[in-house]
Amino acid sequence: MNECISVFDMLKIGVGPSSSHTLGPWRGAERLLEELREEGIFNTVNRIKVDLYGSLSLTGKGHATDLAVMLGLTGADPEYIPVEDIDGIIKTISSTNILLLGNEKEITFNPDTDIVFNKDFLEFHSNGFRFTAYTTDSEYVSTFYSIGGGFVVKEERTVAKEKKEIRRSFPYPMDKASELLTYTQTLNKSISEVVYENEKSIRSEDEIHHELMRVWDTMLECMYTGCHTEGTLPGGLNVRRRAYDMHQKMIGDIPYNSPQEWLQVIRKTEVKFRQILKWVSCFALSVNEVNAALGRVVTAPTNGSAGVIPSVLMYYMVIENHDANEEHIKQFLLVAGKIGTIFKKGATISAAMGGCQAEIGVSSAMAAAALCEVMGGTPEQALIAAEIAMEHHLGLTCDPIAGLVQVPCIERNTMGAIKAINAAELALETDPKNVKVPLDKVVNTMWETAKDMNNKYKETSEGGLAITVNLADC
Repeated sequence: MNECISVFDMLKIGVGPSSSHTLGPWRGAERLLEELREEGIFNTVNRIKVDLYGSLSLTGKGHATDLAVMLGLTGADPEYIPVEDIDGIIKTISSTNILLLGNEKEITFNPDTDIVFNKDFLEFHSNGFRFTAYTTDSEYVSTFYSIGGGFVVKEERTVAKEKKEIRRSFPYPMDKASELLTYTQTLNKSISEVVYENEKSIRSEDEIHHELMRVWDTMLECMYTGCHTEGTLPGGLNVRRRAYDMHQKMIGDIPYNSPQEWLQVIRKTEVKFRQILKWVSCFALSVNEVNAALGRVVTAPTNGSAGVIPSVLMYYMVIENHDANEEHIKQFLLVAGKIGTIFKKGATISAAMGGCQAEIGVSSAMAAAALCEVMGGTPEQALIAAEIAMEHHLGLTCDPIAGLVQVPCIERNTMGAIKAINAAELALETDPKNVKVPLDKVVNTMWETAKDMNNKYKETSEGGLAITVNLADC
């Protein structure tokens, strides 16, 4: 049975700054609560210890991993928690050393001693974390791995399949781009249409519509928030928000009162080449500045790369096609989500496993294919667009300064977005019969590159910019 990964698995709504280091551990803590209830020991637990390993330990402070596990243990949901409440919850736990487990029972919890940062790596994945729940007469231990994009597993993928964690199969199962292309040809459908048929097998059409629009509304709200928020990002690097300044220079003086009105105003601004570059960059910066400040974003496919897809979709809506509507949005997101699953199955979307090629590279490929289709490209051309985008991100390292998803991460989203637009344009002018490198080959190459990459450049802050630039320099 093929692994059934929905578009909504690739486009998750959550809280920043990192899908693998924040959202994943948060979800793992929620799963621990489920296990404790299933084991019948939830009411007898009096203390929980959290051990973070590998990349989660090395860059966990900068990625708010410690905060995420605490929030998850309280039972808070990253999709719906009011982000303005997060600081108060953390301060209460830290000042009282009391945590309201599952929002039901108080337990002793001292963040300074009950969250342990272990620099050694667990065998399966560099993002390992282990919970030990104590009762008066026993211990319950549960180990998880955050494998990128907010996905959390208990054991390696092959074992998970044997345990039937994959609950269902799509009518058109696929692991590779070549299989997707075959379906589009035999069914005479676009990529988005094939993906939609799969999604209909697990959700109603109304649910698909509602969830896709909720994803887009979250993206739009995130861009709007980022473009209208001034100041400095948290974490110690003193990074000034740039989206606000860029936006102020470009928006003009037409009044607006909502994200929807804002979109219409942008459509009336100047659209020369330099302005287009600035708008796309502004949209991407805005998202990842919100992400860096523990705001709500759409993991696409990760939090560190969350700005690429919304900025490219926004480009299409406010610059390329002023008549773009909800159907175009849904089409774009369906294609983007499917391309993401191909990379997740064939390689990785975890920077701790593959460097930043697994985040910005994948998001750029997702956006490129989606833009190509909505601009009239064939399925072959959409896959070519994804291939071009990833080909020119191969080998991209992940070396965040101070372990924060800020430098160089925020700017990289602008680069991934611009590359996606360029890749789509190149693909639209390409005859598929002349293509030398199919997408599946690039996916394979990306995975081989990931395995060959030095661990210093896989989200450990032990190489590259992370050691040549430090907090003292900032």
